[in-house]
Amino acid sequence: MPVYSYVAMDAKGKTIKGIVDAETEKVAKAKLRKENKFPTSLKEVQEGEEKAVKGKGLSLEIDIRSLMGTVKAQDLAIATRQFATLIGAGIPMDSSLQALAKQVENPVLTKTFSQIRERVTQGTSLANAMKEFPKIFSPLFVNMVNAGEQSGTLDAVLNRLADFSEITLDRQQQIKAAVTYPIFMAIVGAGIMAYLVTFVIPKITQIFEGMDKALPPMTMLLLGGTSFIRSYWWLIAILLGVAYYFFHRWKQTPKGRKRYDAILLRLPIVGNLIRKVAVSRFTRTLGTLLRSGVPIIESLNIVKRVVENTIIQEAIETATDNIREGQPIARPLEQSEVFPPMVIHMITVGEQTGELEEMLFRISDAYDREVAAAIRGMMSVFEPAMLLAMAAGVAFAVMAILLPIMDMTSGLQ
Repeated sequence: MPVYSYVAMDAKGKTIKGIVDAETEKVAKAKLRKENKFPTSLKEVQEGEEKAVKGKGLSLEIDIRSLMGTVKAQDLAIATRQFATLIGAGIPMDSSLQALAKQVENPVLTKTFSQIRERVTQGTSLANAMKEFPKIFSPLFVNMVNAGEQSGTLDAVLNRLADFSEITLDRQQQIKAAVTYPIFMAIVGAGIMAYLVTFVIPKITQIFEGMDKALPPMTMLLLGGTSFIRSYWWLIAILLGVAYYFFHRWKQTPKGRKRYDAILLRLPIVGNLIRKVAVSRFTRTLGTLLRSGVPIIESLNIVKRVVENTIIQEAIETATDNIREGQPIARPLEQSEVFPPMVIHMITVGEQTGELEEMLFRISDAYDREVAAAIRGMMSVFEPAMLLAMAAGVAFAVMAILLPIMDMTSGLQ
């Protein structure tokens, strides 16, 4: 549906700017007049515009990302919480969407909720309207909203979606905060070594050119390595680029992706961490869907797309087939040898007692805590190890330079 940017006068004579969805320019003007807005300028916003749309003094910034349909997860979580509050307060759907379009700060969501409101007023369900924006609303989001509409618990479902998004974002921020310092130190260390190789060592090598004595092996190694890097850095860059290209191509194939995911799960320390993150995401997503009233078969199909590891995806697919045949979910998960015994046991107990959703949330909470503790433990070891590696590299370069200088000094004496 076309989107129009406008400049209008309100009932008090104040100039206001905004956007409106309408089939034609005439319909857009009629909609604005119903809202006591009297347009003085109206122009259709074309797809692909990146900068301001201007017309008779109008300056409305259109973010190119809004036209591409991308939204930050944090912005969507905030909007979902606001939407849940409006619906929970008993405000009609049409008015809630209109208020939400005005409240959100992200221009992408402003445009999106305006278009969703237009479709809802025409008789489309909220879930079907959201389904038209797949880059913003995931299958998990759409299916939960659909279940909430059918069961009359839309406000509760929206609150669960907001909780789910906030917990996921919080975990991601914890991981980012934990790895920020090591990454910074790695960049600093690489910068120091690059400076030594590019500027410092080449100048010092001039001192050794006139020496008749053989240089120490450490010095020869340093000078040889430095000379090779300075002379063939372009070859190194090409080889690394080619290697990455073929690795990426291999990983995109079904066989390569499966092999890559299997290797990741077998890594000594990182593999266990990846397994815990995947199990936490699987259990929390499945528990959220089931609690919101989404059927278990449909929930598993959604969760299969959320989990990125193909080994775990195959286990979920097998579990889905078994459930269709009337079997429990725990057995195929156990046969996959991916899920730990504790997880299988708790899922089995949840199925037998009818509290599967609660058990899934308990598993997710427990693994979230274990992941956070594991990341802190890894960083507590990784940070000093990186500092030691940097110190060792600098010490090697200093010793390689000082040894021949000390030989020269002793010879003069």
